[in-house]
Amino acid sequence: MTKPKFAYLHLAACSGCEISFLDNFERVLDMMDMVSIDYMTILMDATEMPKVDLVFVDGAACLQSKESIESLKKARENAGFLVAWGGCSSTATINNFSRGGQSPQPQHESFPQISRLVKVDAFVPGSPPGPEMAYNIIRAFVEGDTDYLKYLTTEGMGGFSCGCDLISKIVENALCIGCGACAFSCPTRAIDMVLGRPNINWERCVKCGACYAQCPRSFQPVDMMNRMLEEL
Repeated sequence: MTKPKFAYLHLAACSGCEISFLDNFERVLDMMDMVSIDYMTILMDATEMPKVDLVFVDGAACLQSKESIESLKKARENAGFLVAWGGCSSTATINNFSRGGQSPQPQHESFPQISRLVKVDAFVPGSPPGPEMAYNIIRAFVEGDTDYLKYLTTEGMGGFSCGCDLISKIVENALCIGCGACAFSCPTRAIDMVLGRPNINWERCVKCGACYAQCPRSFQPVDMMNRMLEEL
């Protein structure tokens, strides 16, 4: 059977999500066994986005960059399933607050999440997301595991997100169970658990959305969790 084709597109971001992808170490070889990596500039000399089955898009697309917008739209056109990989593509993170002035091209000032520009099939917030997420998504896609992929498409997963969502949607609605998953997932350590509830340092929060995405009360993938427990 022909392996599904995979591509990885890097837009405006720090490359942390690329590094996280490669931090799978020996599992990268397993991923290469599952899919044919046809486009990923950090691994190969490639200039044209080919037709693929699955694409990870890392980073935000700059509205003032014609090349950036065209690359994103080409990825959407050429891919059957598009994943917003990481905070910058899922929620735009600190790019939401860009005000221009970045050398050498100060006109580059608007970096929205990619779902404002193209249809996104799955969102993986985090700056960066954990390496195991890349492996799990590729495996789920190859195996047709729709239960696993379903929670990544939950309404509200993509778009602007920050620690304030924990307060307004979880804590203030008496849904917080004090598990600490939000604090554990925060890449900038902006969340401390105080008396069993998240306390957020707003100066550290980079608006990646990882805390809300990791909160078990923001979604209830019960069927998926039960199946994973059965496999242990």
